[in-house]
Amino acid sequence: MSISINDVADAAGVSKSTVSRVIAGGSVSSEVRARVEAAIRQTGYRPNLQARRLRSRHTGIVGVIVADIRNPFFTALIGAVEEAAYRAGLRVTLCNTDEDPEREALYLQLMQEERVSGLIFAPTRTTIGCLDGLPQDFPAVLVDRAGAGGRHDAVVLDNAAATTTLVSHLVERGYRRIGGVFGSTSNTASERRDGYLAAMQAHGLAADYREVAPQAEAAEDAVGQWLRGPTAPEAILASNSLLTMGTLRAARSVGLRIPDDLALAGFDNERWTELVAPGITVIEQPVEDMGRAAVALMLDRMRAPDLAVRRLVLSGRCIVRGSTDART
Repeated sequence: MSISINDVADAAGVSKSTVSRVIAGGSVSSEVRARVEAAIRQTGYRPNLQARRLRSRHTGIVGVIVADIRNPFFTALIGAVEEAAYRAGLRVTLCNTDEDPEREALYLQLMQEERVSGLIFAPTRTTIGCLDGLPQDFPAVLVDRAGAGGRHDAVVLDNAAATTTLVSHLVERGYRRIGGVFGSTSNTASERRDGYLAAMQAHGLAADYREVAPQAEAAEDAVGQWLRGPTAPEAILASNSLLTMGTLRAARSVGLRIPDDLALAGFDNERWTELVAPGITVIEQPVEDMGRAAVALMLDRMRAPDLAVRRLVLSGRCIVRGSTDART
């Protein structure tokens, strides 16, 4: 038995046009949206994406291009985007660039050829510099990594404020030789580096940092050498969860205890940061909100291409744990 949109409307007690608005991500009350979504589940209805494609020239597919699927932040982001896209009656196709600008160019061309309805994109620093000049027949929303200005909507964290919070926390706990470990491929990492430099200057402290590939192994190698040298810091701030993990491994490899010998703070409230003793102080990013907001901006842009460019800047939350206990 074929289930139609009329069956969903009857089950929800609303009009066919209201069901269509819910499927397309349009504006309805939360109560109506809940009724329609319950009716969709009850009836087993699936939108006829092929028919919609013929009518609107959209494929009903959202492209998602992320920099590193192994990074837990991007894994969570993909989940939030997929859920929001599903609720809007869209499908998701995923590409992982492994921080490689050449692969980014290839996947952007693929999105063009496949005529995706929209794109959620976390680009490298290299690609951001030329993104505005690329041909593009679909709305793109930059998420996590956006740079300054540009013609694309974006959802980002207030990286300068988040890094300032971590530096100030470490200073309040009595640390002065505060080092930084930052990724070398993204605008997000450079914004966090710049926030670190400004915060250290504001506190009258000398900055010392390393830029590495945004992988745990790269951080472990670089920080291990640093901690064995004459300029070893007494606290380290890492710009993502993989770099935090690599820094922790490096500290253990040279026999340092956290926080007795080295304080550690980072980004992303991954499960391991709470479970590993003594717990790692982190900035928790609102990653699910970022994913949902990116899809909402994309849907708005699909409906109204001439909207002014929008940039949503969200705040992180500092979760203090034992890795930054006060100096004794």
